[in-house]
Amino acid sequence: MGRINTKLFLEDYEVNVNIGIHDFEKKGPQRILINIEVVILEENIGNDDAISNVLDYDFLRIEISKLTTARRFNLQETLCRSILDIIKNQPGVKKVIVRTKKPDVYPDCKGVGVEMEYNA
Repeated sequence: MGRINTKLFLEDYEVNVNIGIHDFEKKGPQRILINIEVVILEENIGNDDAISNVLDYDFLRIEISKLTTARRFNLQETLCRSILDIIKNQPGVKKVIVRTKKPDVYPDCKGVGVEMEYNA
């Protein structure tokens, strides 16, 4: 019998972060878009329709907000890894993909970013 995996996602979560190595980036917070995919084993979710059996979207938003207001980041890689580390240790998590994007850095592209993936 096959196994069911559930994929949760948070798409284009917009936060203002003090991030960057360039002088123009050090003047204040800049907009970052965060995308997350989390694969959770079905056996860890259950079928009783209770929020306690899932990875709550509010948890993701709250933890990211706390992280991004607590410090300054030089690199998107560090921010991305910090988010990944928070999520990968949650119960039942099999896979996490975190993608961060700076949409306002360069006028000639939609954004620059980093993507990291964790597999249990």
